[in-house]
Amino acid sequence: MPAPLAPYPMVSAPFTPPANGAQSQLVCSGCQNLLLYPVGATSVCCAVCNAVTSVPPPGTEMAQLVCGGCHTLLMHIRGATSVKCSCCHTINLALEANQVAHVNCGNCRMLLMYQYGAPSVKCAVCNFVTSVLASANSTEQKFNS
Repeated sequence: MPAPLAPYPMVSAPFTPPANGAQSQLVCSGCQNLLLYPVGATSVCCAVCNAVTSVPPPGTEMAQLVCGGCHTLLMHIRGATSVKCSCCHTINLALEANQVAHVNCGNCRMLLMYQYGAPSVKCAVCNFVTSVLASANSTEQKFNS
């Protein structure tokens, strides 16, 4: 005969949502849906996929990026150097605004974004490699946060 399962541990003081109904949001670690939760919660269970997502500590600054593999919007803690997509498992480089520069493709003139300081950038549209150093005097822009 199988042993009975132990009950879930009881929490000494149950969580009580704030009286003013304040809510925050985060992206589900399982299905990437946007989850709303009461301020003060430590984790959120997704109603769609049942994944439990930990809530970052209060005051943690969050940032977003679009996955280079599947174009899913990813949310991450600001300052992270890379973010792994839970949908396609692509490792995405997370750059701050002051680490990103823009230049126009030397062939098709598409505006390209690249890590500031890189010697060249390859266009995803026409595969042309533009030398950043050669175009630095004309079209390169560095954006500061």
